[in-house]
Amino acid sequence: MAYPLTASSLDKTPLRPEPLAALSALIESHIKEQRYPGCQIALAHDGKLVLDKSFGMARIGQAHAADTVALPARSDSLWLLYSNTKVIVATALWKLHEQGHLRFTDKVTDHLPEFGRHSKEAITLFQVITHQGGFPDREVPSSVWHDHAQVRQAVCDFSLQWAPGSRIQYHGLSAHWVLAMVIEAVTGQDFRTYITDAILRPLGLENDLFMGLPETQQSRMTYLYEPAATALKQQLRDESTSTTWQRAGVPGGGAYGTARGMVALYQMMLQGGRLNGVQLVSPRTLAYAIQNHTGDRVDEFMGMPMHRGLGPHLRGHSVGIRGLGSLASPRAFGHGGVGTSYCWADPDSGVSFAYITNSRVPDPWHSLRLDQVSNLVHAAL
Repeated sequence: MAYPLTASSLDKTPLRPEPLAALSALIESHIKEQRYPGCQIALAHDGKLVLDKSFGMARIGQAHAADTVALPARSDSLWLLYSNTKVIVATALWKLHEQGHLRFTDKVTDHLPEFGRHSKEAITLFQVITHQGGFPDREVPSSVWHDHAQVRQAVCDFSLQWAPGSRIQYHGLSAHWVLAMVIEAVTGQDFRTYITDAILRPLGLENDLFMGLPETQQSRMTYLYEPAATALKQQLRDESTSTTWQRAGVPGGGAYGTARGMVALYQMMLQGGRLNGVQLVSPRTLAYAIQNHTGDRVDEFMGMPMHRGLGPHLRGHSVGIRGLGSLASPRAFGHGGVGTSYCWADPDSGVSFAYITNSRVPDPWHSLRLDQVSNLVHAAL
């Protein structure tokens, strides 16, 4: 199926070109400084794709047996989305909620009865998706990812670190393994299959967003790096060589995709749940999901209020915010990927934006550059 957004020109939008030129120059300076090998950005406005640009290298080719050929980043390159994946999973949950298959006020045990072990019987889906579940650091070992019966057993065996609902603390991977098992319990399908068939394919995004990377798409995958400890060089991360990781579609951070795929997904949200001629979810469902459900309570992992919705988070009115840009409208919403990326949408302007790189860079530089990048787009509005 063809990509769902019509290509158009920046000249036909109200966006000012000077800040966007500065954004390209900033990204090029990052690559020259070896902050990351490659990058891809996309910008959509009122249902049209107005910018789709790739920079630098998808694979650098170095002294590693798996990375011997240098490849430039291309428009169809697939990037590890890390926790941008959470918004894709959330979209599936919104659809299931609208159809009456679940409610966010449900207890997890309404769908996974054995999840009640270790005093977890009262935890709700709302608490899980807003990072209030009480088990932020629990893990599902990669050795069982291929067997979802074992994955279900692993999440049901999670123990609590603190009382559910008493705190907000980002659950990097644990919460969304639980939510994926709920999707499977409700639909009777592998969560990856359900998300592909019910969300990505109807939207025309099955060639741009992947919950589990098929072997046939391996050649499009950018390699993921991280800064070397002793020099301004990049070293290959395990995600680049682990087919277990690539095929698992880890629901909290394992999807692969393009920047244009992510801006199209967010355009669906900006257009009242409609894209590619398909009304995926209703405007009322989106209004319910994309609102600040956690107020100005501090996320103890992030060290600031994150204004959590049921998937994305919002800019809100706090002095600063992670990733969305301090200049963003209070209604802007989105999500990021650890050390690499951020994608967001602005209901006030009709703009969605994605910025994805292929090196996992630590803070504080990571957060500082995200603010710069997003603020240049906001300055163009």
